[in-house]
Amino acid sequence: MNATDLTLFVHVADSGSFHKAAELAGLSTPALSKRISKLEQDLGAQLIHRTTRRLSLTEAGESLYVHAKNIEGQVSDAIASVSAFSQGLTGTIKMSVPTISGELLLAEAIAEFCQKYPNISVDMRLENDFVDLVGEGLDLAIRTGKLEDSSLIAKPLIQSNWIVCCSPSYLEKQGEVNDLEALKVHNCLAYTYQAQGSFDWRFTRNGIEESVRISGSFATNNAQALRKAALAGFGIVYVPRCCVYEDLQQDKLVAILTDYQPRRLGVYAIYPFTKYLPEKLRLLIEHIKQAYQNKKEYF
Repeated sequence: MNATDLTLFVHVADSGSFHKAAELAGLSTPALSKRISKLEQDLGAQLIHRTTRRLSLTEAGESLYVHAKNIEGQVSDAIASVSAFSQGLTGTIKMSVPTISGELLLAEAIAEFCQKYPNISVDMRLENDFVDLVGEGLDLAIRTGKLEDSSLIAKPLIQSNWIVCCSPSYLEKQGEVNDLEALKVHNCLAYTYQAQGSFDWRFTRNGIEESVRISGSFATNNAQALRKAALAGFGIVYVPRCCVYEDLQQDKLVAILTDYQPRRLGVYAIYPFTKYLPEKLRLLIEHIKQAYQNKKEYF
């Protein structure tokens, strides 16, 4: 008796047919029947009731099935673990990243990764939409926000803080903004790449959530377009801090409503569920996480 015989027994029990189980195992039906008979002989117990119409497990067969099924799973896991390890640091990784992070740090970080591991190539797409990883053959995606698909794994990379800001020249012309109500009379430029809240700016103050309905002359799904409009003095924007960090440091833009806590979203590395993550993908995720940490002051 060996593990293969137990696996064959499980196939028969699951399919309810020697013929179907034989096809699955790549054996002839008589050969499979002989293997099961030999297994019964070795164990000294009948495992399967055989009739011309159907098969059923004996009490001994039911007991063996529970344990054999577990052994089959352990064997599969053991093989998968070795396969994942033996894939090595070669091949192509297809990934999708958001435009802000892609331009700010990921393009350079991933090029550096490819230089470090010359047998790995990375095909990186810059896009903001939540993509179908499995359907589009992607190995990895970097995304901000909550994960809806439970068939995917999300590894946290960093927290992204948002900020309300505008140019000094805008404030000089239009006046200070001291509370949320004041936003209603200002030209607020909406960031429409959001599942919700493009025109309802949400904050927390003293543990209480508050929001204000804004309006303005310009809306876009591109954060860099909003940044440029703000730099030109056209209005107020509510965007991820990382995309305006350098402008804030250089006083080209100024933060407003600093008494309010703006929105904060997690940035995640997302990949299809797998028990054994390929080493090259694990290394890339760690490299990306370090790249974010190296610029954590931006976020």
